[in-house]
Amino acid sequence: MRVPFIKMHGLGNDFVVIDGREAPVPVMTVRLAAMLADRHTGIGCDQLIVLGPSASADVQMRIFNHDGSEVESCGNATRAVGLLLGKSATIETLGGLLTVDPKGSGVAVDMGVPRFEWNQIPLAYAMDTHHMPVAFDTLDNPTAVNVGNPHIIFFVPDCQAIELDRLGPEIEHDPLFPERVNVNVATIESRSRIRLRVWERGAGETLACGTGACATAIGAMRRGSTDRAVTVALPGGELEIAWTDAGRITMTGPANESFRGSFDSADYGA
Repeated sequence: MRVPFIKMHGLGNDFVVIDGREAPVPVMTVRLAAMLADRHTGIGCDQLIVLGPSASADVQMRIFNHDGSEVESCGNATRAVGLLLGKSATIETLGGLLTVDPKGSGVAVDMGVPRFEWNQIPLAYAMDTHHMPVAFDTLDNPTAVNVGNPHIIFFVPDCQAIELDRLGPEIEHDPLFPERVNVNVATIESRSRIRLRVWERGAGETLACGTGACATAIGAMRRGSTDRAVTVALPGGELEIAWTDAGRITMTGPANESFRGSFDSADYGA
């Protein structure tokens, strides 16, 4: 069975989108997702996205990281799906219900309400998530936020100087995080601008991470370091993040379609 796909990206964070809303698609397993995501022997992507019908929203979105693990949320992928839908819509994810609204050359996403309790991140045991009493090498005093998936954020003088390829996997797999964690290192450049690098669990360092930008912005706002609307500059480009008076996060930024194709599921054992 040949399966059509759409290759998309948000600021260089790239996705293979398989639309199963009306046509049958292979049952997605960890092995198949990882094989399709492989950049040498598969199609290649940071995340694999499978769309399907939903009883509670316009569409269901399942998200599989580069290693095949399924995760709750992905902000950049949500914008890509919003572009694909081409209209305001609701999207069901494991991390909750999201709303997208295409605007000009970009897509605005209502990412919901951030969560701060230790068991909502989740952490292995109770602690203050505002100023966490933990350190990893030179990284200390982090904050933790769940924005549909778990994030830890370290504010540093120069995020470019951090050995994220070394510290990222160490922190991601630390026993403190029973569901692993996304690792953010950020530099606050002004009240309205943050520079950010992200180590995504199951994917490694990516050019952009929408949920990472949201979590980092909320962490900075919660500490009073920035205003309630900021630009987050990632290696792949910029996102606009706001924390509304109603307590909800809005993320606005571009999304693009790269190309379309198909694959034979039998080539991957499906």
